[in-house]
Amino acid sequence: MIDHATLPTTTATDRFDEEVARAELYGLLALLFYAPPSAEWLEQLRVAVTEAPMAGGFLEEPWQQLVGVARRMDAAQIADEFDALFGGVGKPEVALYGSHYLSGFLNEKPLAVLRGTLAELGLSRDEAMAETEDHVACVCEVMRYLIAGDDAAVANLTQQQRFFAEHVQPWVPQLCDALAAHPKADFYAALAGLTQAFVGVEAQGFDMLI
Repeated sequence: MIDHATLPTTTATDRFDEEVARAELYGLLALLFYAPPSAEWLEQLRVAVTEAPMAGGFLEEPWQQLVGVARRMDAAQIADEFDALFGGVGKPEVALYGSHYLSGFLNEKPLAVLRGTLAELGLSRDEAMAETEDHVACVCEVMRYLIAGDDAAVANLTQQQRFFAEHVQPWVPQLCDALAAHPKADFYAALAGLTQAFVGVEAQGFDMLI
């Protein structure tokens, strides 16, 4: 796994590799938070490299923990855990929506603010997607696009920093805390640990730009 917090950034190639790694990790988080991994995706996770390019990388340990859990659980067990935490009838045991953490309720003002930001970026929710835009998978996917998208007017560092500060950093750590503390969370506790560490690395990186 590439830990972008530890890579030198002195050349154009290094910077490109760093951005690719960031985009890929946001994409992975979006995939795993949106639905349980398929058997094929789980197998890819199980065989992933677990050592960072440089010893002591901030993401190395949480990545190793996630891969370790993936290696001892099968797809059905992870799917059951997903349903126990995020599914069911009525209120889920752990909410995956920003509005819940920012206002205490779903479909509240934070969602409207997020939709306004997405409109400014020229982005909108796919009508085939059941989740609202403040789902953690959705905001991770937006970050992936802002890093890797082809439209430089939208996909640039300024927009990344703004979106992260307004729609990721204020609540995703709370979600990670809730998952880490939940007695039914195993795979998703490990995913929360990786997400928490990554958000911390991202926050530090953006702070250096101020």
